[in-house]
Amino acid sequence: MKQYLIILFMISLCVHAQEKLNVYFDFDKYDLNDEAVKKINSWIAEGKDYEVIKLYGFCDWKGANSYNDTLALKRVYTVCDFLKASKIDVKKDIEIRGFGEDFEQSKVQEENRRVTIIFQEKKEIILEKSSEERLKEQVNASKKGDLIKLPNFYFYNNSAKIVPKSQPVLYDLLCVMNDNPKLKIEIQGHICCKLPSEFDAVSTARAKAIYNFLILNKIDRKRLTFKGYGVSRPIHPIPEKNSLEEDENRRVEILIIEN
Repeated sequence: MKQYLIILFMISLCVHAQEKLNVYFDFDKYDLNDEAVKKINSWIAEGKDYEVIKLYGFCDWKGANSYNDTLALKRVYTVCDFLKASKIDVKKDIEIRGFGEDFEQSKVQEENRRVTIIFQEKKEIILEKSSEERLKEQVNASKKGDLIKLPNFYFYNNSAKIVPKSQPVLYDLLCVMNDNPKLKIEIQGHICCKLPSEFDAVSTARAKAIYNFLILNKIDRKRLTFKGYGVSRPIHPIPEKNSLEEDENRRVEILIIEN
């Protein structure tokens, strides 16, 4: 089973404290403009010991799909070459993906023409798998009826808005869905800290937010359903005794419908 060397922060956040930097491109171009070069050089000038672990390329909706797929990858490789020339540590088996125009497009077209650099600061080297690899292994080993918890997945308080540090988990799930075209799931939302008699729509809204993300990123809606369970399926009895129990009750899971 393939192992990956993952560089971790001393304080672990979601998906091993990955951070991101977006650089933007001119329309129909894949070479770095002055603003993009300046942004990358400013990041490098911070002087921290970074390792780049993923590069994702995106395009706006103008043009044919196949053309945009190619353009997105050209942008990725332009950034990759620039980083290597600048002596930035680019992971040997770096994950490179071109999403073309097949993602949730921003209303501001300039924001769609970008490469997202996902990196982490090197502090301590341990043998570990990536979050996407672990999720992929769980899914591959699963059967109909199995439940898989999405790790480190958080929302703003009492809302369905996903916190920024949980965005990589969404892309992990998206990649797993793309890599497993027969996979069908139910997205399940669970909350904490309420009595079973109290009405709550947040868990459903949270499950639907993930469902909408996958739909907007071209996952067939026939492969997806969503449902909010409120506090009807707690891991720990309600009311919870402490914040740890609250965190474990407040979760998102995927139910394997077909694999």
